[in-house]
Amino acid sequence: MFCHCSSLTSIDLPDSVTSIGDGVFNDCRNLTSIDLPESVTSIGVSAFYNCSSLTSVTIPDSVTSIGDYAFYYCSSLTSIDLPDSVTSIGDRAFWGCSSLTSIDLPETVTSIGDEAFEDCWNLTSIDLPESLTSIGKNAFVKCSNLKSVTIGNSVTSIGDEAFAGCSSLKSVTIPESVTSIGDEAFSGCSSLTSVTIPESVTSIGDYAFSGCSSLTPVTIPESVTSIGDEAFSGCNITDIDESAANTVTIYAKGRTIVVENATDEISVYDAMGKLICRDAINRVSAEININGIGVYIVKTANTVQRVMVK
Repeated sequence: MFCHCSSLTSIDLPDSVTSIGDGVFNDCRNLTSIDLPESVTSIGVSAFYNCSSLTSVTIPDSVTSIGDYAFYYCSSLTSIDLPDSVTSIGDRAFWGCSSLTSIDLPETVTSIGDEAFEDCWNLTSIDLPESLTSIGKNAFVKCSNLKSVTIGNSVTSIGDEAFAGCSSLKSVTIPESVTSIGDEAFSGCSSLTSVTIPESVTSIGDYAFSGCSSLTPVTIPESVTSIGDEAFSGCNITDIDESAANTVTIYAKGRTIVVENATDEISVYDAMGKLICRDAINRVSAEININGIGVYIVKTANTVQRVMVK
């Protein structure tokens, strides 16, 4: 209806309006503000796409969903309050909102779409509510000024590249509800100094923490059955805590790593988290030849141990 209306600077919507349809204000580049009436229940796909002069918007308590691309590249938008009625934030809903410094997510939000806040590089902190169950892939990628994030206790998965390139992020606590950390989930978080991985996590994706050059202490719980390729490459890891004590014995003998009493697949990683070899043969004693010297991480189904090969 108002798509590409470049002269439109403001508009009053009557109370009879119940929804903002797909692309209604798409590319209205001079629209600076808008108040949505209490009758509106949904904001459609690309509703305010590329409204680059939009600085503020009032969303009423009646709105339940923010559509895909709804505020895509609204680069002048500095803040937005989402009412308690909102349950979902669509894919790329706030992509490229580079002036956005903060956003309050209500406790009703259960999902954040893929790339929802990508390139919001002035966003400094965010609290993810207890109601949230999933963080989409690339959800906060390249939010380079994001210093802190609180992940609610209902999140079960952290999507691929969810926080990739968040170079100011210093610490993150992953709640007990999370079972998987996606590929490159925290890659390039060069200021990240510590991370807590709970017992609930079973898999850590490829390059999950690659390039986290300030990350030193890491505890991998016995619940983890899969560590992706180069999951910790580029990290300054000096210690990995063992989280299980059992009858498995792991030690170095010359350029060979010996694993005794393993009952499952044996994986060997270098100190950066890069997979060196994987031995799927179960036997009383396995001898794995290593080409180089240094620190290696050996993992079986219920044991993680650091071994020095000299």
